[in-house]
Amino acid sequence: MKSAAKDKKSAENLLFLTGKLAEKSLHKILAEVQSNPKTPPFKYRIQQIGVSVAALMTPELIARRLKETGDADKVILPGLCLGDISQLEVQFGVPVERGPNDLKDLPQYFGHAGVTPDLSRYDVQIFAEIVDAPFLNIGDIIKKAQQYQSQGANVIDLGCLPAVPFLHLADTVKALKALDFKVSVDSLNTDDLLTAGHAGADFLLSLTEKTLWIAEEVASTPILIPAKPHSLPSLYRAIEICLKAGKPFIADAILDPIHFGLTNSIVRYQKLRKKFPDIQMMMGIGNLTELTDADTTGINALLFGMISELNINAVLATSVSAHAVNAVAEADIARRIMHSAKNDDRLPRGYSNGLLGLHDRRPFTYSAEEVKEIAGMIKDPSFRIQVTENGMHIYNREH
Repeated sequence: MKSAAKDKKSAENLLFLTGKLAEKSLHKILAEVQSNPKTPPFKYRIQQIGVSVAALMTPELIARRLKETGDADKVILPGLCLGDISQLEVQFGVPVERGPNDLKDLPQYFGHAGVTPDLSRYDVQIFAEIVDAPFLNIGDIIKKAQQYQSQGANVIDLGCLPAVPFLHLADTVKALKALDFKVSVDSLNTDDLLTAGHAGADFLLSLTEKTLWIAEEVASTPILIPAKPHSLPSLYRAIEICLKAGKPFIADAILDPIHFGLTNSIVRYQKLRKKFPDIQMMMGIGNLTELTDADTTGINALLFGMISELNINAVLATSVSAHAVNAVAEADIARRIMHSAKNDDRLPRGYSNGLLGLHDRRPFTYSAEEVKEIAGMIKDPSFRIQVTENGMHIYNREH
């Protein structure tokens, strides 16, 4: 009974130690846990001990920086804090234990199911380009548009090709609009852009300061790019023209492929956002997802991290190369993860496994010893397959 009373008391006054990055999120999650009627009553205090990443704190660092524990009955450390924590119990005279590795698992730590991350919201529009539209009939274009829409696309972009006639462009735009699709048309040919605009296209890709006159002829929203490659002043002038005219627009500084100006192009986006903090911006991500032999899940994760930090409002995505077949769907997952993590003031971890294509966050939930114990209890001939750090285990009652 004495031990049970002590356990009850230890749950009433808890001191959580954390780092700078996790402090806000820890406050939010603990408040949610505390308000859950399934949680036993407890009081808590959070102390940030001067490290950026909570997992970097060690028992020795805590011993130096934590002067006292106040009225705490127990001290909770980050789950990834390594080292012997028994010295801390001796120093402070209260139990010290590790919490979960991830903040999102705190509800389970307190004995009830965690809160499912809300991935229903996003703030980036996906333009999905049908790059071979001139070669497809209207029926096939609609099928591809429906496929992209099911993967999360908000706008269907019809890609025009140099010197390739798109005789059914106007009819295609009208057919998509009749099905309530938002439509953009991507062409360097002014005749194509005018045709698309008059047919009812919502957006035109792309206009420069030299072709902005098209925006006066049609109601479509122009996507602005520099008249000369890499020329921010040219893009600035086009933006200023639209701002003075009160014309809606989206500006794109153009993302270049690796070894052809990628880093400089990212800097251009940062400069554009700094100069015009409130305008709508777009980033075309196909130059990385399509033109890099690497899994697009990781590329999309990094790109949408930058997109989130720069408050970019739209992306132009493509799904052409065999390895980029799911690029649009991955963009949808990435925008939701980054939006939620940004709103939570958290790192983009623990929200979804949708961008983990090669490795799981928790690949080995059982140890080899646990698998051996389970195998010893099997009484039927059915085979089980489990994976541990030691490799793959296949077993039944006989093996």
